[in-house]
Order: sequence, then structure tokens, then C-alpha cells
Amino acid sequence: GIGGAFQYGLQVSIINSPAEYIKSFIRETWLKRYGSSPSEDMITLMWSFVVSIYSIGGLLGSSSAGYLSVRFGRKKAMLFANIPALLSATLMGLSRLCGSFEMIIAGRLFSGVCGGLALNIHFMYAGECAPRQIRGLIAVTASTAIAIGKFVGFALGLREVLGVDALWPILMAANALPALVQLLTLPFFPDSPRYLLIDKKDKEGCI
Repeated sequence: GIGGAFQYGLQVSIINSPAEYIKSFIRETWLKRYGSSPSEDMITLMWSFVVSIYSIGGLLGSSSAGYLSVRFGRKKAMLFANIPALLSATLMGLSRLCGSFEMIIAGRLFSGVCGGLALNIHFMYAGECAPRQIRGLIAVTASTAIAIGKFVGFALGLREVLGVDALWPILMAANALPALVQLLTLPFFPDSPRYLLIDKKDKEGCI
């Protein structure tokens, strides 16, 4: 779940804490770039893009989850979801250094793609791999991972942790850690039996 539903919960909650810092960053960047201070309406518009473009990325990720899970298998599709996660972490983590608030918007888009992919494939993969007797219990772990992700996002956003002006780029790039953990651990997991039997016609592998 750490590279699946956890990513979705983390990204939903992590954006709340650095809101004022990101707005100030947009204001400062605009002033340096154009020589004039942006209006409050423009700041609000840019911030709206930062927040809402995650949903557009989620839509793109969710739309392609079905194709990728059949084309490459559930496990490989979940590994593929880490690519946009790491790309988003890189963009958002370096946005302040590069003086570009557009990198935050692009990073949020890619993190949305990751969330849409990971959330949908997580449910599919966990349900198909779980023994029949505990399938319901395993399916519930996806919801648990979302809740834990939200909690971790709020915890990281505390002023005592990463919720300060100097550290908000690190906070925004925090989704790289669960992506790396999944990249290192998921290759040792089995493929989905349903995928092996129905999509790959590998009856021995399924058994």
C-alpha cells in the first residue's frame, strides 16, 4: 500500500500546510520575472491551478490504469506509477531553486497521474493476489493506506517538521520516498494470478 493508496492520501493532505509559502513564492517569482507585483486575483488563480490540477492528473492516471494493468500486468503497472511520482517530486523539490512556480503546477499534475494509477491498480492487485478467506481484509488495507497517507501528510506539514518557509520544497517532494520504497520492494512480489491466467494464458504460473 505504501506505493499505492498511500500516495493518494499523502498528496491530498500535503498541499494544505505550505499554502501561504507557495503563494508568497508565486508573488516573489512574478515580481522578479515581470518587475511588477501580481494582483491577488492572479495569485488566487495560480494557487487554484496548483491545487486543482492534481485532479486532472488523477483523471489521466485513472483512465490509463485499466490499459496498463492488462498490457503490462498489475505489478509492472504499479512500478510504472512510480515514474510520474519521482518526476513530480523532482519538479516540486527544485521549483524554488529554479525560480519557477510552473514547476509546482507540472509536479502536481504528475503526482495526480501517479495517484490515479496507484489507487486503481492497488485495489485490483491486492484483491486478485489475496487468498479467498481474507480477501475482504486485504481490500480494506487500501482504505487504511489512504488514511495513513493523509495522517503522514498532515504530520510532515507541522511547523516542527517540514511546515516552515525554508523546507516546503522538501515537503512537496516527500512522495519520492514511498515511490523509492516500492521500487525496491515490489519486484520481489508475485504477479497477479488472474493476470497470469486470463491475460497471459500462463496456467502453470497462475497455479
